[in-house]
Amino acid sequence: MFFHFRNSFPQLNAYWDKYLPFQKRMEVPAKYVLLEEGKVSQNYIFIEKGCVRTYFNKNGEEKTVQFLFENEGLTSFDSFINHVSSVFTIETIEPSVIYLLPKMYVLQLIEELSQKPDFTQMVLQMSAQRQTHYINEFVSFIRDTPEERYQNLLNERPHIVQRVPQHYIASYLGVSTVHLSRIKSKLAKGKLHF
Repeated sequence: MFFHFRNSFPQLNAYWDKYLPFQKRMEVPAKYVLLEEGKVSQNYIFIEKGCVRTYFNKNGEEKTVQFLFENEGLTSFDSFINHVSSVFTIETIEPSVIYLLPKMYVLQLIEELSQKPDFTQMVLQMSAQRQTHYINEFVSFIRDTPEERYQNLLNERPHIVQRVPQHYIASYLGVSTVHLSRIKSKLAKGKLHF
């Protein structure tokens, strides 16, 4: 399940290697749905190449939640663990190379890894990283203006601005594409100050 942590925990490579054959490798086009909102997540997803977004539909309008790139993994966690409907869709933005590890093997891997002392540290590290990211995103949506959120993207994650289409970025920031164009124009002219 945690193949994107392989480099951080080389002492667990025997486990990673054991479960690599159970992954399904897929080369998929842009706009390929890996999990549909309302369906139950059955796979852990690892991105070897490409870009993926998560979003939900509100009254016919897509609201982007996050972007993921090479060497990142994801699933609809609550859906995957608790066998409930996913609250969001997972879809590729670019042509991508994706690996799917079915839930059965994820659970076997976790069971085996739980016997290793390093596993607890790995799970704590992974959880802390994800938790910190989501808390920062949540606080930013309450505290920061759309202009400040866009500036944060430029400063902290410029690869998103470089690789993701503008209408997805606007959705992620909670603004219209017209508003995002205005923000970019003001930034280019030096009229925005933080």
